Amino acid sequence: MSIHVLAPGWQTSVQDGGRRGFAALGVGASGAMDDVSQRLANLLVGNAGDAAALEITLRGPRLRFDADCVVALTGAALAGLPMWRPVAVRAGTEVALGTMARGAYAYLAVAGGIGGELLLRSRSADIGGGLGRALAVGDEVPVMDDVRELHQKTLHHLLARRPDGNADNRDVFPANWSLNPKSWFDLDPHKPIDVIEGTHFTQLTDASRRRLFDAPFRIGGDSSRMGLRLRDAHLELAQSLEVISGGVVPGTMQLPPSGDPIVLMAEAPTCGGYPRIGHVVAADLPRLAQRRPGDSVRFAPVTVDTAQTRFLERERALVSLARTIKDRLQ
Repeated sequence: MSIHVLAPGWQTSVQDGGRRGFAALGVGASGAMDDVSQRLANLLVGNAGDAAALEITLRGPRLRFDADCVVALTGAALAGLPMWRPVAVRAGTEVALGTMARGAYAYLAVAGGIGGELLLRSRSADIGGGLGRALAVGDEVPVMDDVRELHQKTLHHLLARRPDGNADNRDVFPANWSLNPKSWFDLDPHKPIDVIEGTHFTQLTDASRRRLFDAPFRIGGDSSRMGLRLRDAHLELAQSLEVISGGVVPGTMQLPPSGDPIVLMAEAPTCGGYPRIGHVVAADLPRLAQRRPGDSVRFAPVTVDTAQTRFLERERALVSLARTIKDRLQ
């Protein structure tokens, strides 16, 4: 089976759980910007959470499916498909996904998982690093052929239903149940993003230390999957600092000479030479990823213990939800 790309949207790419284990070679992980939404899309169609899916940025693509299949769309709201639920799509159906009014990323998973070439054990496109690319008009995106019995059972069940609530498209058959996105997708602009103090936090001036956690920042228009540039709250070091390049990962907050911090994201390099003034906690990286250019963001200080507790609580909740979804698909 293939998905035909009739229009690619602003930037649509294949992303899975990431390219892990190659940092020593200078190759970053890449993977989904909002890994929670990506994992939930996969779980809703019976895939493993880290299976490859389509990551959609700001404006959605127009796609044609050449076989009956089950899909799920999560993340930032898009017109074109019912969201946060399994949806059966008939062969030959064209789906045009719209423009996001809020948020930056959505995820389209297909039962069986997106196929294609494995590069260093991952199908994720690292656009900035030159491993893979965004989709283009005329591309045919393969879907894995080894669709399990669970996928077939879900497909047959949905196709037997009338497409309630989607009368405009008689080739799309949504499930009569869905996830509550409020539990997993938070666009509240007033809720701060938690940050751990970084190695060089104490090298900031007193005023800059206060500003980091008191002042609003604005997401810069030159942000990307590599990193979000933060504007409008200039930060300064107390004195010039020579920093030896060290390891960095998604979430690392660096301070370049411009004084505008950069938070590294999914396509983060493996090392960097700017002062590391903070680190966005893993539990809040998906929330930060969904901030778009021009959006405001504030940060709040937390301890490592708090960051670890929040991460473990989220992962336990996802494991529990995965069991519930699997039961519903049965």
